[in-house]
Amino acid sequence: MIVIGYTADQFGHAALEHGIAEAKLRNTSLLVINSTSGESYVDSRFASGTQVQDVETRLAECGVPFELAQPVGVDAVEELLTTMDRPEAELLVVGIRHRSPVGKLLLGSVAQKLILECPKPVLAVKPSEF
Repeated sequence: MIVIGYTADQFGHAALEHGIAEAKLRNTSLLVINSTSGESYVDSRFASGTQVQDVETRLAECGVPFELAQPVGVDAVEELLTTMDRPEAELLVVGIRHRSPVGKLLLGSVAQKLILECPKPVLAVKPSEF
């Protein structure tokens, strides 16, 4: 199973497309996780109803078995790390943001924690326009 840490932006879309490609290559299923802590009234990274429908349509078209989960009230990093502890989880795919020269020394805190603490391989991708 390929696990995708999805956000409702261009970085999440890049992770989704790379995750689909990996699932096809490995002949396995996908688990797309789009979580929110629920601490703020609006979380732009949490997919809306229309965005969820778009993701489900894309996943249905790709021909790979999939599940889409939207846990609320959880820490995104912990949710992904817990999922990656499952025996069937093979690879975690996440989108990363472009950084300035100074910022390149450090990844974003979420990406950095996932890469350092994930017990399985992590594929960090960025949108093609970067």
